[in-house]
Amino acid sequence: MVNQLLMALLCMSALISAQTDPSKPAIQLRLAGEKKKHYEGRVEVFYNGEWGTVCDDDFTIQAAQVVCRELGFIDAVSWSPSAKFGKGEGHIWLDNVHCTGTEKSLAHCKSNGFGVSDCKHSEDVGVVCSQKRIPGFKFIRNQALSGEGLTVQVEDVRIRATYSHRKRIPITEGFVEVRDGGKWRQICSEEWSEMNSRVICGMYGFPSEKPFNVRPYKMLAKRRKKNYWGFSVNCTGNEADLSDCKLGKEIQLKGNNTCRRGMPAVVSCVPGRAFAPSVSMGFRKAYRVEQPLVRLRGGAMIGEGRVEVLKNGEWGTVCDDNWNIRAATVVCRELGFGSAKEALAGGKMGQGVGSVHMNEVECSGFEKSLTECYFNRDSLGCSHEEDAAVRCNVPAMGFNTRLRLNGGRNSYEGRVEVLAERNGSLVWGTVCSDSWGTMEAMVVCRQLGLGFASHAFQETWYWQGDASADAVVMSGVRCLGTELTLDQCLHHGKHVSCQKGGGRFAAGVSCTQTAPDLVLSAQVVEQTTYLEDRPMYALQCAHEERCLSSTADKASPDSYRRLLRFSSQIQNNGLSDFRPRASPHSWIWHECHRHYHSMEVFTHYDLISLNGTKVAEGHKASFCLEDTHCDEGIQKRYECANFGSQGITVGCWDTYRHDIDCQWIDITDVKPGDYIFQVLINPNFEVAESDYTNNIMKCRTRYDGHRIWTYNCHIGGTLSSDSEDTFPGLLTNQLSHR
Repeated sequence: MVNQLLMALLCMSALISAQTDPSKPAIQLRLAGEKKKHYEGRVEVFYNGEWGTVCDDDFTIQAAQVVCRELGFIDAVSWSPSAKFGKGEGHIWLDNVHCTGTEKSLAHCKSNGFGVSDCKHSEDVGVVCSQKRIPGFKFIRNQALSGEGLTVQVEDVRIRATYSHRKRIPITEGFVEVRDGGKWRQICSEEWSEMNSRVICGMYGFPSEKPFNVRPYKMLAKRRKKNYWGFSVNCTGNEADLSDCKLGKEIQLKGNNTCRRGMPAVVSCVPGRAFAPSVSMGFRKAYRVEQPLVRLRGGAMIGEGRVEVLKNGEWGTVCDDNWNIRAATVVCRELGFGSAKEALAGGKMGQGVGSVHMNEVECSGFEKSLTECYFNRDSLGCSHEEDAAVRCNVPAMGFNTRLRLNGGRNSYEGRVEVLAERNGSLVWGTVCSDSWGTMEAMVVCRQLGLGFASHAFQETWYWQGDASADAVVMSGVRCLGTELTLDQCLHHGKHVSCQKGGGRFAAGVSCTQTAPDLVLSAQVVEQTTYLEDRPMYALQCAHEERCLSSTADKASPDSYRRLLRFSSQIQNNGLSDFRPRASPHSWIWHECHRHYHSMEVFTHYDLISLNGTKVAEGHKASFCLEDTHCDEGIQKRYECANFGSQGITVGCWDTYRHDIDCQWIDITDVKPGDYIFQVLINPNFEVAESDYTNNIMKCRTRYDGHRIWTYNCHIGGTLSSDSEDTFPGLLTNQLSHR
């Protein structure tokens, strides 16, 4: 940390001297173009009164480092040739740029000279800078340059709440301050606009701004010593970050006479539904929430995920062609978050299922919904490998301050310790591990910002936590998996009851940034369903593994069972491999079928009446989780032969053919009629996944006593809520056993 600080200070002094050195060409830089993050873009240079670009010939990471530091970032992450951020306009000011990485400014690097280039704008270079800013960075506007188009370059921005508002969570209102040259400074309100407020609110996780009472702020400003920043700000309102806004006119700093006709700028923001101060739950339940047109799936944290849109009652994805931070910001604001931190491409939040509904999306940034943006309905050439996703700015709620992991080998694992009130003071304590499982671990990892749960532990004796926090302060925890904090889950409250006690039986978790996502092919099930009458003497092994209905216990060996058979093809659409939780040494050997079960219950098969009553059921143990087939270019990793490792690789699928044992429902005792055929994968949440809503599949089924028809099969969450209402029972599997 000390080395980083020294390096930053050296960069700062170098930058200041560079911009005040009269012997060097006077330039200023900005990042422009079609961005996916605010700290990346096409490198543009202001020289001789005009903005121009830099050619990618001979450009290196050292040159990118010089660019990023000149813009106030600590370092460069990467650079991109061939106009990745779009083609610029005007002059190509620099070509064949050679930097060592220690230069004070891009103007000091060797090149052909300003304006000497044989490049086209298809060769414009771009950079991705590190997100961290240089501590103490001070923006210096070169007096020799008077052109417009400079962007705001400051170390940090904040909303400084008044004393009476500081205890409110989230902080939605206060003075706007920028950190420049290591000091916090106010912005004069004379040139301040609603569009500026909209951008600041977006950065802090709020979808919009609102009017506020000016009077108390005027009174407060009169009593306070003011330290104004030397510039105004000019945002259009569709920017995702203040650094994308244009620098306004320079403010004459005259001590107490600065900003005489104004005061320090103030913003007041409107929080989204998920972050608004809680209102009466009775009121919320009295009104049905309108069906959204856009949703996020597959993200670990609130405000991130794969973008899905509703069209004709069916959910589908968005192709990443032309996907940028402006379109991502429209999505974020529509869903009650702030502006976008990042627009993600290439299926970075896992691959969706069904249709690709939108392609080549172009937004102005002011649309109320992504569906109002221009887009190409033709998605030919787009696959789910190109599914677009977003990460949104969300309000600072302080959730991670009330929970911690202790004793683990790294920051992603450990015993769960919570901050609870006992006898009038706040103390750290443990969580009882009775009923502790994957869903509870998911909430812990989300609350701490550590991604998905990898494992939930009911014993943590091998992790030495804080001895002063050994006492159990939370018990009876039962989560749906969607809560933002552990205390939002059902629990015993102050009346703690833990049969196991704390200590070695305290709850623990391990977290991971990625997770698998299993999806069953509804089409394969629909196409392979049929009936078979099979004699009991040929079903002895299946009977032993409890794959027949209970009436089979009394059936004679020469009687027949009627079986509803089908194939299942289960694909891993997530970002990490699906592996059984149990290690191979604990797998159970079944002598009759002569194979191991790595998961005793991998799938549930049910036939349900139209009123939701279960009339027949089956289950499938994962005697063999392996890669049957994989997408092109993906290597199989798991094979069951010779006691091999089991799992399903990302981009591969495991096929259970219709002709293997237990791949059925025993419907011998079922009467003719209309039913719902349901398949549920990973029903006990034994393995963590990024999305459980798509683990369920339902079909309409008609049985006339001799033949069976299966139709309208669909995956959970793929249809609108109105369509789902025609399939009673569970909409998702989140409450299947809880």
